[in-house]
Amino acid sequence: MKLKKQVTVCGAAIFCVAVFSLYLMLDRVQHDPTRHQNGGNFPRSQISVLQNRIEQLEQLLEENHEIISHIKDSVLELTANADGPPALLPYHTPNGSWVVPPEPRPSFFSISPQDCQFALGGQGQKTELQMLTVSEELPFDNVDGGVWKQGFDIPYSPHDWDSENLQVFVVPHSHNDPGWIKTFDKYYTEQTQHILNSMVPKLQEDPRRRFLWAEVSFFAKWWENINAQKRAAVRRLVGNGQLEIATGGWVMPDEANSHYFALIDQLIEGHQWLEKNLGVTPRSGWAVDPFGHSSTMPYLLRRSNLTGMLIQRVHYAVKKHFAATHSLEFMWRQTWDPDASTDIFCHMMPFYSYDVPHTCGPDPKICCQFDFKRLPGGRINCPWKVPPRAITETNVAERAALLLDQYRKKSKLFRSNVLLVPLGDDFRYDKPQEWDAQFFNYQRLFDFLNSQPDLHVQAQFGTLSDYFDALYKKTGVEPGVQPPGFPVLSGDFFSYADREDHYWTGYYTSRPFYKSLDRVLEAHLRGAEILFSLALAHTRHSGLTNQYPLSDYTLLTDARRNLGLFQHHDAITGTAKEAVVVDYGVRLLRSLVSLKQVITNAAHYLVLGDKGTYQFDPNTPFLSMDDTRLTQDALPEQTVIRIDSSPRFVVLFNPLDQERLSVVSLLINSPRIRVLSEEGQPLAVQLSAHWSSATDIVPDVYQVSVPARLPALGLSILQLHPGLDGRRTLPSSVRIHLHGRQLSVSKHEIFPVRVDEAGSSDFALSNRYMQVWFSGQTGLLKSVKRADEAQEHRLNTEFLIYGTRTSKDKSGAYLFLPDGEAKPYVPKEPPVLRVTEGPFFSEVVAYYQHMQQVVRLYNLPGVEGLSLDISSLVDIRDHVNKELALRIQTDIESEGTFFTDLNGFQIQPRRYLKKLPLQANFYPMPAMAYIQDSQSRLTLHTAQALGVSSLNNGQLEVILDRRLMQDDNRGLGQGLKDNKRTCNRFRLLLERRTTANKVQDGRPTSFPSLLSHLTSMHLNTPVMALPVAREQPGGPTLRSFQPLASSLPCDIHLLNLRTLQAEDDKLPSSETALILHRKGFDCGLEAKNLGFNCTTSQGKVALGSLFQGLNVGFLQPTSLTLLYALGSPSNSMDIHLEPMEISTFRLHLG
Repeated sequence: MKLKKQVTVCGAAIFCVAVFSLYLMLDRVQHDPTRHQNGGNFPRSQISVLQNRIEQLEQLLEENHEIISHIKDSVLELTANADGPPALLPYHTPNGSWVVPPEPRPSFFSISPQDCQFALGGQGQKTELQMLTVSEELPFDNVDGGVWKQGFDIPYSPHDWDSENLQVFVVPHSHNDPGWIKTFDKYYTEQTQHILNSMVPKLQEDPRRRFLWAEVSFFAKWWENINAQKRAAVRRLVGNGQLEIATGGWVMPDEANSHYFALIDQLIEGHQWLEKNLGVTPRSGWAVDPFGHSSTMPYLLRRSNLTGMLIQRVHYAVKKHFAATHSLEFMWRQTWDPDASTDIFCHMMPFYSYDVPHTCGPDPKICCQFDFKRLPGGRINCPWKVPPRAITETNVAERAALLLDQYRKKSKLFRSNVLLVPLGDDFRYDKPQEWDAQFFNYQRLFDFLNSQPDLHVQAQFGTLSDYFDALYKKTGVEPGVQPPGFPVLSGDFFSYADREDHYWTGYYTSRPFYKSLDRVLEAHLRGAEILFSLALAHTRHSGLTNQYPLSDYTLLTDARRNLGLFQHHDAITGTAKEAVVVDYGVRLLRSLVSLKQVITNAAHYLVLGDKGTYQFDPNTPFLSMDDTRLTQDALPEQTVIRIDSSPRFVVLFNPLDQERLSVVSLLINSPRIRVLSEEGQPLAVQLSAHWSSATDIVPDVYQVSVPARLPALGLSILQLHPGLDGRRTLPSSVRIHLHGRQLSVSKHEIFPVRVDEAGSSDFALSNRYMQVWFSGQTGLLKSVKRADEAQEHRLNTEFLIYGTRTSKDKSGAYLFLPDGEAKPYVPKEPPVLRVTEGPFFSEVVAYYQHMQQVVRLYNLPGVEGLSLDISSLVDIRDHVNKELALRIQTDIESEGTFFTDLNGFQIQPRRYLKKLPLQANFYPMPAMAYIQDSQSRLTLHTAQALGVSSLNNGQLEVILDRRLMQDDNRGLGQGLKDNKRTCNRFRLLLERRTTANKVQDGRPTSFPSLLSHLTSMHLNTPVMALPVAREQPGGPTLRSFQPLASSLPCDIHLLNLRTLQAEDDKLPSSETALILHRKGFDCGLEAKNLGFNCTTSQGKVALGSLFQGLNVGFLQPTSLTLLYALGSPSNSMDIHLEPMEISTFRLHLG
């Protein structure tokens, strides 16, 4: 009955189209423009006009016939495959463009009005300190402050402490970089293991001693190498409060370039390790070295149940301002937070550095005299030429008075009489002599100070949490509660300058090859975690666990740790020595290969029609990899699938948590190809040549591109059969513009290649949503016109070059010190342009000497078709002290405001500040940046972290790569000379603002649209195509795998489904961590005709019925890193998330 209805409807549609087409024909003939032009001559040339009219009529009939025949075909497809999904069969219109008929199933986009209220604002409480406002109001002058060069003189009266003693906590610490000048392993062998080995006996010597440690990666390696006796001693030291593990992450992560998935993952890895091995839960955050601070970190720490945190590297002018206004300690709150639930107490260190000369007080010349590692005869001394003196009975009074003066001055910058004094530096305490020198001399000073009641001071060793506890006690509040009179702050601390105009904005782009590889590994880790957890749950459900390769769990653990290691603030930042970078690269690649193995093993089990036939054989994998990388610094090479006489199968994995319609491109060895769906339905495909350069075709390799609708987090099957299907195998056409260059061009009988020797005029590509214009000279974007608008939007892209200064201070791995504004990139020769047009995508490739830019337009409904896909393959290895930028110029009236994301988690509004140098206006862009006015928003989505700015009205500018020949004097001792061929991937999304919502640029919050969120996800989680290895005919039946019984609301992102460790840490337990994020989104951008299915649910998710074929046997809400249960386990499987919140659940799947 249903089928008959469909046929009737389609028949009626054909009739209507035919009648309407004939009406249009008559209308066009009556209003013949040529007739009006030649009206005066009509009587003399009636015959020729009639001939013209007849030809026009024939042409129109032909068009009409073609349209009707395609509708007929679509009806036939529909009726023939009433059970399966209909195939999209594109057709060519006489004007040369391709049309993909609309899908018969309707798309829906239903957002409840309540879900739109969040982004409209009013939720976030106003805070006293809003960093956007602070930056606009600060003069950023660099006045000489005397001994505290970047500050001011601090007066005090000795009687200021008469009523209440000054309580001083000196915190010994050692900052251990997991890779920087040396590799992780070399640091461990030569320094870190000695620090930790000495720590145990030295802390045991005196119960008053304290020590603080942060990097669990090093601690875990050391733990593996110590005996049970030493382990027991460490547990005692932690238990009695002598040793504190602060933050507890795998590393102390960079906060600019890291993505929130990886930040959370390394935090979970560290916390899970600590709970399992030490039985400890971290209470306080310690971040002394990241180069600027993101407001994502306080959110993640607070949701992990930490109550206090410390930061250090903040712009010196902000430090001075906060010191002058007693605002160095504050409650850090998220900009969107309606009820202060994200508040965490934060201490900002006031001075230049975290080393000893800059931590006891404002005068480094004096503080250096109390760094007893620098006693005369040692390897390091004090640059201020006054060495430390060992403390004796004869000099203790004089030395204690000198130190107390510094403590008192530092204390006057804070609101309480509790003072924090860190005592340490990089890789300190690596020799027993240093432990003795620091602890003995300080204990003598403390004993003297504490014995003099008239000094009103109590000094002791402490940990960070000792300090916070004393401060809470003094101010009369519980840990984590706002002390009376302390300010509340929102915003972030980018960009950082440590002196003069030395802005640390270069590292936002440094070594972009590895920033990109980081995100590739992250996408694979998330995909592998989810598939492994699902496969394991299904094997448990079927009682087949003993056949599954549980050893894959160790591969997952290694990958988590290698991704975690790379979040370190000298790794993803691109600020390590060249040999260390190679070490990181080898680790990343090794884990990438391992994760592909985990994915293929899980996919193998999940797609088998008969699970009973499952057999794991490591020597003959069932599925092949989708691509390979020959070395750690090579770009990936896609696997070529060989089609011989028997069919081949490809398993497609969609790591997105939403259903997607995407073009999947495979490389095959034959142009004679038929592609079928799992059910055997023929599919239309676009067949293209595979190019090795601008003009050379790779012989015997072809690209076949097929639109595939893939289930959320699911696996689909494609069949590749030898043979030709002329109606459905649709070749791309190619035009090559040589611009007068004498180059020979490969020809191919299947692909029409048109060569234009000379220059060309501007040209356009289009799909159902937009028409995109390109410069015929440069091959770069010029403008875009939406299909439903008359006006064009300027969208001009150009490449630019920044030089560096001629003075002694030059750009390096950390610093961006340009020699003025960027100059246009001038190629030696004009670019070769290659324009490919086909039914499912069209693209323009511009080949320059130092880059290839590809702009691709997908001819599909939905997310893929609504944005421009851009990739830039960059190679600047022959440049000297140059940085390559891509600038986008639009007609958007952005007026100095632009928006960048923080860690892919939230959006931070930015203001271009004229009072600051050019380099100060660059910010990190891990995932996106946008500009907007009351009509439009243009978002640049990125698949790798890079530096971004908006230096003029309507502009966005991104730094693609930097090659610098010298060190920038921040300790690295090298320039950036190990550049690679790097592919940077972007999506450019132009959205129309609806008039209902005014742009509120003054507000500290902004959110992407749902379409923008989905576009970012599509870019960052590409479909993985896994060919079934060659095998005998009559192999096992494969079935698609659809893990979700119902789709998630479109604002809920499944961040991870992470199998937890068993008692034996090499094996998985039966528990899984489900991490969900409810994204904040702006409804003020047009949401009509988006072509994808989407609903929201006010944050409600029914977990009990989410996973198809699996039972959720237990559900426990926990803190972010699973260390704390939040309430008791619930029988109800329905959960609720507030906007922007990330929630973790411990559950049993099976």
